[in-house]
Amino acid sequence: MEIEQHRAAIRGALVYLVVTVGVVAAWILIAPKHFYDEFPGWANWVSALPPYNEHLIRDFGSAGLGLAALAGFAAVWMERRLVQAAAVALFLGTLPHAIYHSTETGAMSTADNVVSLGGIYLQALLPLLVLYLASGERQARRA
Repeated sequence: MEIEQHRAAIRGALVYLVVTVGVVAAWILIAPKHFYDEFPGWANWVSALPPYNEHLIRDFGSAGLGLAALAGFAAVWMERRLVQAAAVALFLGTLPHAIYHSTETGAMSTADNVVSLGGIYLQALLPLLVLYLASGERQARRA
């Protein structure tokens, strides 16, 4: 069953997640040490929480790439159950990351924490909006 209501909003949110999660994942997999030293490019958010561990960084990048691929397929096919599965996977894959960073704010400035946590929580909570908009019951009520 395709999603009729909120199609543009759901697709837009999924594409945003594909890009933001996918770009970070690709950067990690292509150049893990550069990502560690330089992310996000104007500050050093990752290296503020040492030590560097290539294995863990590559694992995080690989998981992110998988989530981005799943979100991409959901954005293209827009099948309700696939969209819902992608939303749940993205939420479960990003919320622990957001919670961890909420507990490790001492190494960065207030401005860096606000921007970093804002982006991280957007990635973690946007899937809940997608899940809500794609819920079968909500779709049935609108039809």
